[in-house]
Amino acid sequence: MVTEFQPDVRAHPPEEHDLFFAFRGRELLVEQTPARAAPPTRGKLAMAGLGPLRSQPLGALDGVPCISAELAPDAAAPGGMTFLGLRDLFGILKDQEYAIAGQAYQIMRWDQIHQFCGRCGTPTETKSDERAKVCPTCRLISYPRLSPAVIVAVCREDELLLVHGHRHPEGRFTVVAGFVEAGETLEDAVRREIDEEVGVEVKNIRYFGSQPWPFPDSLMIGFTAEHARGEITIGEDEIAEAGWFRWDDLPRIPSKISISRALIDWFTDSRRNAHSGS
Repeated sequence: MVTEFQPDVRAHPPEEHDLFFAFRGRELLVEQTPARAAPPTRGKLAMAGLGPLRSQPLGALDGVPCISAELAPDAAAPGGMTFLGLRDLFGILKDQEYAIAGQAYQIMRWDQIHQFCGRCGTPTETKSDERAKVCPTCRLISYPRLSPAVIVAVCREDELLLVHGHRHPEGRFTVVAGFVEAGETLEDAVRREIDEEVGVEVKNIRYFGSQPWPFPDSLMIGFTAEHARGEITIGEDEIAEAGWFRWDDLPRIPSKISISRALIDWFTDSRRNAHSGS
C-alpha cells in the first residue's frame, strides 16, 4: 500500500490516534516488535504518563495527524517501547515514517532552541500560517535552520576518490563532503571542499540528487565530477586517509541510509555495466 504524507503547520484538535514522533534528546520513542518499530499514538503516550515539554504539528500520514515532540531528558520508556537513535531505526521504521522522523527531529530542535528572540530576548510565539517563530516585541522571524552541504563522487576512469575522516568508524571510507559557505554557489563549494580536503582539481561537475540529513539539520546535495589535475594531498584537519579505488575493489563503505552510498553505488554500477558491455 502506498502511503501519502501531507505537510501542514496548522494545529488540529487532539485525537487519541495522533502519531507522536517524540524525542528524548536525539533518541526517538518507538513501539518495538521483533519485526519492526512504529511511533506511538497520543493515547498510548497519555496512558504511559508521558507529556511532551513542547510539540509541533507536522502534517498527516494517510489522514492521521503527525506530531513532533520533545520529552523530558529523564523520560523513561514505557513497557513495550524503547528509545533508539535515527541511524539505528533505518530499515526498522517504515520508509515514510523514517522520513517523517527525520523532519520531526529537525523541527523539535528548532522549537527547542528558538523559545526566545535571538535579537532582543523576548519569548517567541509560533506563527500559525507558516513554520516560523516570531518575536512579539521586535518582530524578528526565525525559520527552521537548514545547513546545505555538498557531497561529491570524484571519478578517474575506473577509480573513485574515497576518504577516511578522523571521525569516521575505523576502516570506513566515503566520498568527499563539506558545508557550503556564505556567498558560495554549490559548484564553488564542490571545488573548494575537494581542494581543501585532497588537493585535486575537478571538472564536469554534475548534479546527482539530494537528501535531508537530520544529524542535526543538513541538506546533502550530491554531485558527480571528474578528476582534472593534481595528486592527492591530504588536508589533515579532517582527513586521515584518501586514495583512488577501483570500482571492483572498494574498501568498507557507508550503509544504504545515506546519499554517499547512493553515489558510490552509481559509480560501481556504471563501471560494471561498461565492462559487461551493457
